[in-house]
Amino acid sequence: MKTNGAPPSSEEGKRSAAAAPDPEVTAKATRRRFTAAYKLSVIEKAEQCEGPGEIGRLLRREGLYGSHLSGWRKAAREGSLRELGKKRGPKPSGGKREARKVRKLERENARLREELRKARIVIDVQGKVGGLLGFEPRGREELLSAARGLAGHVGVRVACAALGVARATFYRRRRPKTGQRRSRPAPARALGEAERTEVFRVLCSPRFTDRAPAEVYATLLDEGVHLCSERTMYRILAENRAVRERRAQRGHPNHPKPEIVARAPNEVWSWDITRLLGPEKWRYFHLYVILDIFSRYVTGWMVADRETAGLGGRLIEETRLKQGVQPRVLTLHSDRGSPMTAKCTAQLLADLGVTQSLSRPRISNDNPYSEAHFKTVKYHPGFPGRFADIEEAKDFCRRFFPWYNLEHRHGGIGLLTPGQVHLGRAPEVIRQRQDVLAAAHAARPERFVAGPPRAAQLKAEVWINRALPVSEVDGAEPGDGADGHGKEGSLN
Repeated sequence: MKTNGAPPSSEEGKRSAAAAPDPEVTAKATRRRFTAAYKLSVIEKAEQCEGPGEIGRLLRREGLYGSHLSGWRKAAREGSLRELGKKRGPKPSGGKREARKVRKLERENARLREELRKARIVIDVQGKVGGLLGFEPRGREELLSAARGLAGHVGVRVACAALGVARATFYRRRRPKTGQRRSRPAPARALGEAERTEVFRVLCSPRFTDRAPAEVYATLLDEGVHLCSERTMYRILAENRAVRERRAQRGHPNHPKPEIVARAPNEVWSWDITRLLGPEKWRYFHLYVILDIFSRYVTGWMVADRETAGLGGRLIEETRLKQGVQPRVLTLHSDRGSPMTAKCTAQLLADLGVTQSLSRPRISNDNPYSEAHFKTVKYHPGFPGRFADIEEAKDFCRRFFPWYNLEHRHGGIGLLTPGQVHLGRAPEVIRQRQDVLAAAHAARPERFVAGPPRAAQLKAEVWINRALPVSEVDGAEPGDGADGHGKEGSLN
């Protein structure tokens, strides 16, 4: 035994060096490889094991799995001992794999032929009933008849999809009508006639005549009486027409959806009022804006310290005079703010020959152009957020609206400025842009992989809640609102 601090002897150093593990660790583990002789020796040792658990101890000692031993035994029985030492790898491809590929391709070919056959039948039937795609009663019956004939060849789902017939309607019309409806038998647990009469008498008695069935039910339970459930009390009262609202309440009016179209400037204007933050909390200035929805041109604006119908009427009247709009030509659309729905505003519009249009309550998409315009105003880099006084707000608007009308390229009108569209210069600008693109394509055609470029065009008509024909409803884009893009704020 060596003393503390003394160097180890040469024998001890050799023993410690032999027992110490190698500190190096390989980045990738090496795969164990077994020779044919080793495999045969393991098989012989396994055959000599007789007691329970000896083979398991042998495999653990050798670091093997049971699958190793079973595979080697199978190879030994087949006599392929020379194959025991070969590396593993993919099995050589044979005729079975090629046969499977051929069968798969044949099935795919048969499926495609069947789909082609069905498609030809559908196209033929669609051509024959092309004139019956309206929704008149006679045309609808003929469509259903055509769908029944086509379903025998291509299936119900494909036939209904090709002819635009609902599958529920198809199955409902195919079901024969018996002409009479079977009455539902009364369940055995239902109350008898005498019991129902007694329940109704108790509910209408002077004691309970002003109480709800829930209170009657709970009161009787406290007294040790159970006539029926609370829901059954309501059923009995409904059968005797004794359930109704205690107070006459006004029904909600059905506000029609505004459907407005503009095909030229000064046909439809949209106006709204937004708040501009003042120098302190709860202090606002009010920005009135009238916008032409076809050209997106701001035809009139006003900044005031209050929001009233009188100021709105003055703005509308003066803007109409400046634009030279004739009576019975213009439609003025707005939301349902108090200045817009005021009686004096409606009277003024009637005197001016302007048609009034109002949004539905609490639906901002009915006034998308004004909402999108206010977003453009407040997202402009020069918008200060707060204004020290009303004069500062007016100065900002005097700079902003000329820029918006004359310089801002608007995404909703083919990247033209509102002034170009409103003043009738849009066709000239579009032709000039097309000439520039044609020259660029002629100079370097390889850069335009999709063919000759086209300048963005101006839409022929602009809608608020576009009215689609019944036959086009199924093909309409979801969220089709202003210009077919729903709410237009994302276009600015």
